[in-house]
Formats: sequence, structure tokens, C-alpha cells
Amino acid sequence: MPRLPVQCQIRIVEKRSNSRWLVGRTVKPAAAGPLASTTASPMIHRKLVLAGILRRCSRWRRSRKLAAIWSYDACASCGAREPTLHRQRISMSKLLHLLVLAPALAGLACAGGGSGGTGGTGGSGAIDGGGAGSCGAGVDGGAALEAGWLSATGGSLGSVDGGAYPSQACIDRANGLLGQMTADEKYAQMLQMERAALTPQLVTQYGVGSGFSQGGSAPATNSPTGWADMADGYRQAALASRLKIPFLYGADEVHGIGTVKGAVVFPHNIGLGATRDPALVGKIAAITARESLGCGVDFDFSPVVAVALDERWGRTYEAFGETTELASTFGAIMVNGLQFTSTGAPTGILACAKHYLGDGGTAGGVNAGNVTGDEATLRAIHLPPYRAAVAARVGSIMASYSTWQGTKMHINKTMLTDVLKGELGFGGFIVSDFNACFQVASSNQDGIGQCLNAGIDMFMTYNQTIPTMLGYFQNLMKAGTITQDRVDDAVRRILAVKCELGLFEASGTVDRALTAEVGSATHRQVARQAVQESLVVLKNDCGVLPLTKTATVALGGKSADDTGNQCGGWTISWQGASGSVPGATSVRQAFEAALGASQVVYSAAGTSTSGATVGVAVIGETPYAEGKGDKTDLTVAAADVNVVKVMKQAGLPTVVVLIAGRPMILDPLLPYADAIVVAWLPGSEGAGITDILFGDVDPTGRLPQTWPRSMAQIPINVGDATYDPLYPYGYGLTY
Repeated sequence: MPRLPVQCQIRIVEKRSNSRWLVGRTVKPAAAGPLASTTASPMIHRKLVLAGILRRCSRWRRSRKLAAIWSYDACASCGAREPTLHRQRISMSKLLHLLVLAPALAGLACAGGGSGGTGGTGGSGAIDGGGAGSCGAGVDGGAALEAGWLSATGGSLGSVDGGAYPSQACIDRANGLLGQMTADEKYAQMLQMERAALTPQLVTQYGVGSGFSQGGSAPATNSPTGWADMADGYRQAALASRLKIPFLYGADEVHGIGTVKGAVVFPHNIGLGATRDPALVGKIAAITARESLGCGVDFDFSPVVAVALDERWGRTYEAFGETTELASTFGAIMVNGLQFTSTGAPTGILACAKHYLGDGGTAGGVNAGNVTGDEATLRAIHLPPYRAAVAARVGSIMASYSTWQGTKMHINKTMLTDVLKGELGFGGFIVSDFNACFQVASSNQDGIGQCLNAGIDMFMTYNQTIPTMLGYFQNLMKAGTITQDRVDDAVRRILAVKCELGLFEASGTVDRALTAEVGSATHRQVARQAVQESLVVLKNDCGVLPLTKTATVALGGKSADDTGNQCGGWTISWQGASGSVPGATSVRQAFEAALGASQVVYSAAGTSTSGATVGVAVIGETPYAEGKGDKTDLTVAAADVNVVKVMKQAGLPTVVVLIAGRPMILDPLLPYADAIVVAWLPGSEGAGITDILFGDVDPTGRLPQTWPRSMAQIPINVGDATYDPLYPYGYGLTY
């Protein structure tokens, strides 16, 4: 067959059962740039089919998800021809790792890719190993085509053109402003002041560039409208300043706009990692962007792209899982969905990949502790998610409190400037964590100087006045500790990012039509889907699940009627709290909606079992966040075990729904639980849990973290030399 011009085509195929295949839309990439949906080309030289075998039958006990890449030569215009198949089998996590960046797709899919790593030769070799061929350079490890997958599967994630970020036009605009700014106006752009110490009048007076809410810090009326009103005050104040430079407002919106009462609260990232659904994560990012815009929070301190290697760490739930692949893939998707629309235009929201670098790999899982491993380990495990985020054109990155090889990351010039800004080509700005630069030196002023010289561009500051902060910079400049070039570089980066977001052209007021969308039924339906897909069935003896809707359920456990526990940390307040979250649906409410109140017998202790045919205990962790969530014992509490034990002793088959931000030690529970479903921290939509329990939706979630047998096994991660977990990474049963 004569060699024809290459027109690459991708089709996504999922195997849902032994007899049914679901085929997504076909997509074709341009020679460079994003994928676009298209009809099949009449001439196809090489075609790739990605096939994911989603499930084995639950009776096999251990469910696996494998992927195969098929490539074959065909020519529709030359008549029917039996294709020559080249099959390459890879892990699904490897496939996810390959599916990150659309621009690489043209090179991957073209014929003639050279030898690449373990991938062999030709097209399939280019996919796995990244060999160069007639289509140009191959891809190394993490670069590939996630945006194409999302387009093919109908996801909402937009794609961007892959050009320089920020653009030269925005850099030129920033340079123009720099030439007009006084020294203090430059310093003020580098400040991010907590709202309690920042009035609109101060923004106008000093030209402050950014404000933020620490955990739990909210306007007097904590509602979408209350937040929008506050944002309008700051924005209008910025436009009244001498140079009219727009204002950024930041908050830790790590699972939807969780700080705002009435907003949708999505599952925390560990649950999203369990979904293995890039299209869904893209939709969640897009909805989070819209709700952020409606509340006036245009600087989301999200996503966390940590690789969580130790379950004792209190921020494990903020990570997508224990593998570099999950963090890279879903982190890039979150960045894209937050910052860009489906057409690639800016949403007006600034994403912030965090915490650079190695925060999920500290010794003992201690928050802000010492990152273990040498430079090769740091680069292999923790750096790739930032490489992916930079390639997705993230506008900001937050530094980590952690220490590596004796140096605090906030003052590690090698990693911040040489590696992140230099080697990775990051063109946005680096923001400090909360008061972090006051923790690295003998004085606050010295800390500011060391951080700035290392590469920090914006300083998140609490309990300081603006004159005091400006004085630090003035003194440092006068002493020659900092240079004008470094200050100008930091301010240029901040201004250029504001330009990229479209803030200079914005009205300076929140779009109140978007405010009205916050917490909408449409958004909640996507959150409910996320809950459905995040649940992982660990145990299902005797086919207890799915439950029938003729059952009478004895419902108990401290989290059965507690949406605060359900949402976890970073919900309304920093640490979160047990109790009620406005607008959220509890598991109890979901059961009563599905069965009717007469078929649900509720008692927190599980002691009300009269007339019941099955017991469901909703137990696990109570809310926590960084620092306070670090634990040395993750064993399920005795009181929780007793709820299940009481139901079992009443003669009921028992189902445990575990609300937790990480794997827990289940040994005390296992003898009494016929079925165990881990729901992670599912957020506001409790009906997603009952959808799975009743079989309205089949469970497809898979563990993003290895599940240990005992505390003695922690840390335990897939790929360890000794690996004998209770449930392995990727485990999950279905019906």
C-alpha cells in the first residue's frame, strides 16, 4: 500500500462488560495545538484505539483495570483491508500519565515514531517511550493527550493553544506599567493581605495587588451575594487607585467553593482520584470556576498536586492519590478547567498548583516536615505534576512549608528559580504560603528578603499592616539585600498574569447572573455524579449489595446525619466541623428520599433495629485539615466499631459506609461488616452514596491509595519492594 499523508484519528473505546463496548466520538489533532472533534477522515494511515477493560466480575474479589493500545494501518480509500494489529498492554495509571497534554498527540499518533523506551518501534513505541520519528520529537513519560480524551468522551475541559504563558503582549503590558510605578506601588503589588486587615480604602491608597481569606475568614454575610459584594468593594477600590491595576482575591477553594455557604461542595481530591474519570474532573473544574466567579473569588488556591505517600499526613485527602501519574493528570486537568473555557479563552480564574515541592513525601507524614529522598527521587516522584501544570499554563504556584535537605522550600533558590522558573519554564508567579516567609529567618524582614531572593513573588501575609510590609521592602532595598531587577521580575510576573486573566478589560464587578448559579441543581447533579464514581466497594460478602428498595434499613453511625463530617476540612472553616453544611444532603436524608421515612429506622448508636432487614453504619473520621490532621494511629474508633457490632448482633447483614480522608485500619471492623464501601469525603451530595448502595448506579471507583493492613505497614505504596496490603492500589469491586 503506498504511503499516504498522515491524518491521525483517535477513538475511545471502553469495555463495560463482556458483551458491551461503548465507543466515544472520534477526534483528530491538528499538526500542533488542541484536539478538535471531527468526523472520520476518508484517508487514515494510522489509527489508535485506546481500550480500557474496566471491570472483572465482583466475585473475582480483586478488580483490575488494564489498558491496551492498538495501532494499525488502514486506508479507507483503498478498499477493505484486514488491519495489521500491534497490541501493547500497559497499566491504566500509565495510560493516564500519558494522557496529559494535547499538543504532543500529533507526534504520538503519526507513523514512523522511532524506538522509545520499552515501547518498541513505530507508533506504539512513540506512545510509551517517546521516540522521535517523522512527526518530530517524541514524548518523555508524562507528556501526552488528556485534552483529546476529554474531547472524545464529551468532557467539558477546554484546551489551550500551548503558546508561551504569559504571552509577549501581556509581558509588554506589564513592562509598560512597571515604567510608571513607584517603588511602593511595586511592593504593594507583591502583597496579599488577609481581608480582616484590608479595607477598600487601603487598596486605593496603596495600590495593594491581592487579598485573601484565611480558613474561616468570610464577609459578615457568608453567602454568594455577601462574597460578591465584598469582592466588588475591593475591585472598585483598585480601579480608583492611581494606576488602576486590577485586584486578585484568593481563598482555599480545594473542593468547590467550600468556604461559601450554599455553594456546591465536591468530593475532596482523593475521591476524584478514585473516579479515574478525567472528563468528570474537567467538568468539576469548570463548575468551580463559574461558582468562584459568581462569588468574586478569582484566585483559587487549587489544585493540590502533591503525591501523597504516607497516610498519616493530614492533607492526604487533598491529593489525588499516591502516584505521580494521578497527580500529574488530574492536576493539569484542574488547572485547565479553572483557567480556561472550552474554547481556550481565559475564565478570569487563576489556578494555583501547590505545594511546591514534595509536601506529600515528608518523613512520618508530618505536615511541613522534612521531605525524604535524594534529588533523583524528588524529581521522579514530586516534580512531574508541576511540569504538567506548567505545560497546562498554570498562572501561579504556591511554595511548600516543607524542608528538603536542610533548606526550607520557601528559600530554596535552586528549586524555585533554577528548576521551576528556569528548567520548567514557569512564567507565572510563585506565591508564599500563609505567613511562611516569617518562619525561615530570625526576623520577618530577613525572611521576606530571603524568600524574594529565592524566587517568591507574592507574599501571603496575616496580622501585618501594609506600612509595616512596605517598610520591610524599603529597608531591604536600601541595605542592598534585594535588587531592583528581582523586584521588577516579581511584579512583572504578577501583572502579566493579571493581563492573561483578562482583568484589565473586566468591568470590575461580579457578574450577578453567575452569583445566582452558585449551588444550582445543575451543579449539584455533577457533584452527585462525582460521589457515585468516587465510591470504592472494598468488601461485599454474600452479595449484600446492592440493597433492595423493599428493605427496611437500620441506619446508624455518627456520620449518617452529619453533613459536616461528610464534607470534611476546608468547608466553611479551615478545619471544617461536624454538624450541618447549608444546602448539603445527608446520607439519612438520601435514604429517606429513596425509601420513604417509614423504611428508615435511625439511631446514631445503631441500637434501633426493630423491623429492619439490613443495617447500614456510616462511620469514620471527623473533619480536620493541615497540621491537626496528622495522626499516628488510623485505626477505626472503638465507638464506630460498636455501631456495626450492635447491628450484627441484632441479626442483620451489615453495610459499612466509611467517611474518611484516607485509608484506615479496618481490622477491628472486619468481623462484623458484610460489606464495606469507602466514600472518602464526598461533599454535599449524599444521594450519590445511596445511588451506589441501591444499585441505581454500578460502582466503578478504584483505590487511589494502597490500603494497609496495619499501622506497621505505613507508609505503603504501589511499587514497594515488599507489598502485601489489605487492598492494593487500583482495587475496587462492582456488582
